[in-house]
Amino acid sequence: MLRDAGPLTRQQLQALLGLSRATLVERLDTLHRLRMVRTVGHDASSGGRRAQLLEADRTSRVAVVAWLGASHLSVGVVDLAGTVLVDHTERLPLGHTPADVQPWLVDTAREQLSATGRAGDLAAVGLAVPGQIDQETGISITPPTMPAWRDQPLRDALADGLGVEVLLENDANALAYGEYLAAGSRQSTVLGVAVGTGIGAGVVIGGRPHRGATGCAGEIGHIRIEGHDERCTCGRRGCVAALASGKALIRQLRDEGVRSLPDVVRRVESGAPQAVAMATDAGRLVGTVLATVVTILNPHLVRVGGEIGALAPFRAGLAETLTEQSHEVAARGLDVGPAVLGERAPLVGMAGLAAEAVFAPEAVDRLAARS
Repeated sequence: MLRDAGPLTRQQLQALLGLSRATLVERLDTLHRLRMVRTVGHDASSGGRRAQLLEADRTSRVAVVAWLGASHLSVGVVDLAGTVLVDHTERLPLGHTPADVQPWLVDTAREQLSATGRAGDLAAVGLAVPGQIDQETGISITPPTMPAWRDQPLRDALADGLGVEVLLENDANALAYGEYLAAGSRQSTVLGVAVGTGIGAGVVIGGRPHRGATGCAGEIGHIRIEGHDERCTCGRRGCVAALASGKALIRQLRDEGVRSLPDVVRRVESGAPQAVAMATDAGRLVGTVLATVVTILNPHLVRVGGEIGALAPFRAGLAETLTEQSHEVAARGLDVGPAVLGERAPLVGMAGLAAEAVFAPEAVDRLAARS
């Protein structure tokens, strides 16, 4: 209640929650002790003693958040309001393995916590990765662009190295959740699209990432485009990821001297005609798939991120096709644009999910029992 409607006085809280005064005082004492509630001033006086205003304390605790992709790893320390205190991105070689990456991630997180002086405030770790995740076991199921990470435990090394709960999320869901928080409306349905080495989408409905029955909601990269036979990393042919992803553009621009994702970005941003044309065509192909998704979901916002998704020609092609092919009513008033948080969107999304986990009533009860 304090997170959603605060700051509030004790009287206001009691009226909203229907708790007895003794229960309310006991719970607030616990929350103060755990540094989860703080006093932020006083209510306007009505003639008597001014009542204290209370709010959820989103800054006394922090989380380590990370976004792992096929060619990069971003790591940062954030507070539970979603403010990024420090972050760093490292380029990774294609084909990297957990043994290569996980120790570096833990070491970097420790260095960042030490540099910010917040090591004693760590409450959670959040990791965003491509593909599906078994939330029960913490196993990465099918990251098509990262074959060495298939069937790998994701929580263990981070939990052992940093000593707190580890949250896992698909990277496109994390992007979508970050953009949902940035939109500032609890009513928004957000479709987040991440286009980098691969292609994925995430959906936030009712303030929660929608993962689907088996965790593969939003895997738009593996929707087939009729009339195409290019082999995809998933083993099938004609997937939009085989035609319009960063990996596909690297292949298509090889004769132009392109060998990596940064090469693609540089060629497009410099205005190289072939690269600009191919990025625009890639955006149109993704827009064709998204038109169906938008017609089904009818979201308020579509936010496009990732290294390829951030390119203006790609977004222009996507928006053009999306507008043309979506159902007229579904497209009415649809806000399509770049991720307003840019490259930090997945990190902010993981910060928001970490806050949800830390402030959950059952998590507070567990912490209170241990303290």
